[in-house]
Amino acid sequence: MLYLVSTPIGNLEDISLRAIDTLKSCDLIFCEDTRRSSILLDRYGIQKKLLSYHKFNEKKSLEGILADLEAGMKIALISDAGTPCINDPGHILVAQCVEKNIPFTLIPGPCSPIQALVMSGMDTTRFQYIGFIPRNGTKKAIVQALSYPGTTIALESPSRIRDTLQEIVALDAERRVAIAREMTKTYEECLRGTAKELLAHFAKEPKGEIVLVIAGGGILDNLTLEELIGMLQELHGLTLKEAIKVAAVLKKIPKREAYNYMQSLKNLNN
Repeated sequence: MLYLVSTPIGNLEDISLRAIDTLKSCDLIFCEDTRRSSILLDRYGIQKKLLSYHKFNEKKSLEGILADLEAGMKIALISDAGTPCINDPGHILVAQCVEKNIPFTLIPGPCSPIQALVMSGMDTTRFQYIGFIPRNGTKKAIVQALSYPGTTIALESPSRIRDTLQEIVALDAERRVAIAREMTKTYEECLRGTAKELLAHFAKEPKGEIVLVIAGGGILDNLTLEELIGMLQELHGLTLKEAIKVAAVLKKIPKREAYNYMQSLKNLNN
């Protein structure tokens, strides 16, 4: 049996009694960083064999873990902080468990994207989580986030948060955003305001782990026809022909005009 055990995202007291009992009862515990996880285990007197399982050794470790699970061992998987499988290789192991019919369960607990969403004060009825904003294609990711009708949650590093805010300001300076930093720790902070206001606030590079929350809305008027068509294809799985039709409606232009525009672009690229 595989147990996915959620761990604190900062404050070590944010762990459930069930999580502690589960970790104590398992035969093995796999984690991302044994040094970080040892601190948590020592705090609660959990004396179990701790092995690393991360993106650099996942393929090598996977076969052995699956063999142990099939042999009937009780194995726990924890991440450095928060809920396993969110931005860590745990999802690969879970997918294999599903395929091989190996039972698993989740011991719930902290999750930084959800905590940041609630702290932001924004709409929680519809939201998307996009993980780390890519270094290549930042503008594209921001355009997609600003076009989403619900709230968007993303992770960002302190060294890049200003660049990301600048991208948002360039597209929609008045869009409401929130930045949650150092959650559950001594210097926890959640700043709320427009993208322009928060960019001015971060004159210097901040410290600590950051979750960025962006309010829902639309920026269709700011997108070129080409960008809008590309977004419709990527986000909604439309064919080029379908995307051109929808884009024409959204842009309130004749379909023929949209077709001709895309054809002219194609001719330029040939």
